[in-house]
Amino acid sequence: MSELAKLQHRLSETFDPVAKDAALVAPPAVEATAGQQTARFYLRLLRAMTLFTAGCGFAFASAVYLGGNVALYMAALSVTICVSCGFYMMVRSSMLRQASLRDVKIVDARYRQNVALMAEIHEAMGDIVVTRDMDRRILHTNAAFCEMTGCTEPQGKTCEEIGIAFRPGGKAHCYDVEIATPYGQRIFTWHDVVANDAASSRLVISSLARDVTDERAALRTREDARLRAENANAAKGRLLATVSHEIRLPLSGILGMNHLLSQTKLTQEQHNYLDGMRQSGQSLVQLVEDLLDFSTMEAGRFRLNPRAENLRQLIESVVEMLAHRAHEKGIEIASIVSADVPDCLDFDPARLRQVLFNLIGNAVKFTTRGGVLVRASMLGDTLSIAVNDTGPGIGKAEQARIFGEFEQAGSASHRHAGTGLGLAISARIIREFGGALTVASKKGEGSVFTATFKPGAAPTSNGVSSRAGALCKSNVLLLAPAGVAATATGDIIRGLGGTCTLVSTPRQLKAARLNTPNSLADITDIIVDHRVAPQFREALEGWSSRSDRTVRQILLVNPEERGAQSQEAFDAWLIRPLREKSLTDVLCGRLRGLERRDAINDNQHPGFGFSTALNEAPYDLDVLVAEDDPVNARILRAVLEKSGCQVRMVHDFEALTKALSVAGGPLPDLVISDLHMPLGDGLEVLPRLNALLKGRKNLPIMVLSGDTTPETKSVLLKAGISTVLVKPVEPKRLIEDVLRLFPQKRTGAF
Repeated sequence: MSELAKLQHRLSETFDPVAKDAALVAPPAVEATAGQQTARFYLRLLRAMTLFTAGCGFAFASAVYLGGNVALYMAALSVTICVSCGFYMMVRSSMLRQASLRDVKIVDARYRQNVALMAEIHEAMGDIVVTRDMDRRILHTNAAFCEMTGCTEPQGKTCEEIGIAFRPGGKAHCYDVEIATPYGQRIFTWHDVVANDAASSRLVISSLARDVTDERAALRTREDARLRAENANAAKGRLLATVSHEIRLPLSGILGMNHLLSQTKLTQEQHNYLDGMRQSGQSLVQLVEDLLDFSTMEAGRFRLNPRAENLRQLIESVVEMLAHRAHEKGIEIASIVSADVPDCLDFDPARLRQVLFNLIGNAVKFTTRGGVLVRASMLGDTLSIAVNDTGPGIGKAEQARIFGEFEQAGSASHRHAGTGLGLAISARIIREFGGALTVASKKGEGSVFTATFKPGAAPTSNGVSSRAGALCKSNVLLLAPAGVAATATGDIIRGLGGTCTLVSTPRQLKAARLNTPNSLADITDIIVDHRVAPQFREALEGWSSRSDRTVRQILLVNPEERGAQSQEAFDAWLIRPLREKSLTDVLCGRLRGLERRDAINDNQHPGFGFSTALNEAPYDLDVLVAEDDPVNARILRAVLEKSGCQVRMVHDFEALTKALSVAGGPLPDLVISDLHMPLGDGLEVLPRLNALLKGRKNLPIMVLSGDTTPETKSVLLKAGISTVLVKPVEPKRLIEDVLRLFPQKRTGAF
């Protein structure tokens, strides 16, 4: 068997299963041997003798042909030349041989120098160097091997006999080796290479091993720390989810009872107490929502749900929510959506509403005089929403940290209640939109918070607004105090193609009539702010007599003032803050009388709150309610019965299952169930019940839960649950969702 075949046979018994299939690379070619060099010398000598013989033959031929002394001279010359050439060849061959030997010595010296240098490097690094024959017996080692293994004479032994344990590594001919050293158990990475031994011309296995014990320990430490951090983060998420659920349960009872109590006959003082209780409960709900949002973002589970939405209506709804709070402080609040903003855009309306509620709410909170103005416009394909206020302003140092977690502007003594998470969450939401939230402010000059992002084009929108030019035939005289509300009203009218002249005092009106009578001659509408209406009463009474055509007179009132002003002699009444559509309808003659607007609770968080009234109508539904908390059960029963429903109550999953079984009697029209009750897991019981009921009756199931995780909602909806609502649930929202499931009952409901 050849040496190469023996090598392959022995390597087939390697400790590494991966290395067994690796290709064996042939060793590099070595320099010529001594025998080859001798053959080359005799070849050169043969050439010299051939030359000498040829010269002698030439001399003999010359002598025969020429004869005499000339021939003798020619023969002598030829012999001399041949001898000289032969001598030259011998000297040259000797010199070449000496040069070759000298080169070999130089190469050998360099090789030994490199070997010594590498040995010193390995010794300094503490590396183990071992050379073994093809039977894996040690030929020689360095001092580090003897020091680490404690074996002073390893020659002729195998590594296994010395006590070295090999473990397969991740690469061919690479192992993890554990060695019991005088310093304790150490781990080495061991690499094998097959090469020719220059001294013996035999194949040997050269091995190099490096101590990686500390690196492996550090790696394990980092991995353990990562796992602990992940477990701690998961535990934090579970804690927040559990705590939020447990907080929502009593909150639902508090706010629900507050709502039911508000429907009874109470004194004004009692109503004030209930309002305080309601606002405190809603502040607690806001705190829970912020903590859950922050936890979701930290865990990387935050997701957007974009859909087509009308941006103007969304902004106006948030401004209306906060209007009462602003009016109570004596400040104005208004919004302007430029005509270049498309009617529908694609974005996540719930998250943008949350951002606007935070930004506008903060502006109202910190502003004591002046007002808050919200502007939305398109900059190319980028949407810009700016919230301007006339508050105290923010310093440069505070601007740098205002978007951090748990940060508030101002000194500790001037800070307002709250967690300091609102702006941090808002900034993260806008970043998820692909945009940015910035602030521009100066101390004493107010602040401007601007959110910019690129919304998607809604499928139902052609990318343009249908509002442009809607008021091109309107010439409006606006009688109002200078400020945010007047600015917004004028900009809206001018943005929709109309003309607007602002007059704040009777003196200004008189001056305008004298100096620019033509500008007031073709007035089509007069809008009067209720705050200055008494000052202009006389001027308004005589306006029609001085005009050759009818001019509409419109009163602009706060929601709180509309009842007191309803008897005033005006063609129409608009409510502040203005809705663009209502203003357009009035100025175009499509709306007369008092604008109808649903009451909006200014303190509720978007998507949550209790209305002040719940319409009662006989819905005639048989509802099975499963709720283990007695307070919430009482609230659900009262709300549903006030709406004309027949209600049956159960308090655990076992009773719910029995009530829906064949032996439980007639099936209800609707099941409303809590997700967490005794004697079962809602995520298992409710989908199973829904699947069983499909064969008997198409019975909708509505789930109420304090669990806000999107995963839970997704599991329930995929299992066929009709609706999932988060506690605390607004009674009106509950009834609306019930009617959505039974559209035939909606007649006369609201």
